[in-house]
Amino acid sequence: MSSFRVNRISEDVKKELVDIIRVLKDPRIKHGVISIVKAEVTSDLSYATVYVSSLDGIEDAKEAVKGFESAAGYIRREIGNRLRLRRTPEFRFVADDSIAYSSEIFKKLDDIREKDRQNRQKDQTESD
Repeated sequence: MSSFRVNRISEDVKKELVDIIRVLKDPRIKHGVISIVKAEVTSDLSYATVYVSSLDGIEDAKEAVKGFESAAGYIRREIGNRLRLRRTPEFRFVADDSIAYSSEIFKKLDDIREKDRQNRQKDQTESD
């Protein structure tokens, strides 16, 4: 299967998973905090690896993965109905800490900007 089609299906799966998350009622899957980072479908469409991240860190992402694994049958059926694929992939969910990591980097950069702004103000008042 062409890589373009596999990439397109991967993006479609990701888009539909984001929509399906809103319907799931598992308490381990916290709406608004959990995000699907990436979905990778194998070339024969037999497996899809889904990377799940949380703003609250890797532990919440691991809990969400457990929730997704318990709802895997429902998710697979919904994806099959929505995308009408000949073969619906079996899902593997992986906890990912990329969102928490990038949030942490953003906070550090923001702190650096604030310190830099304060130093400029301090230098300016000393020069006056």
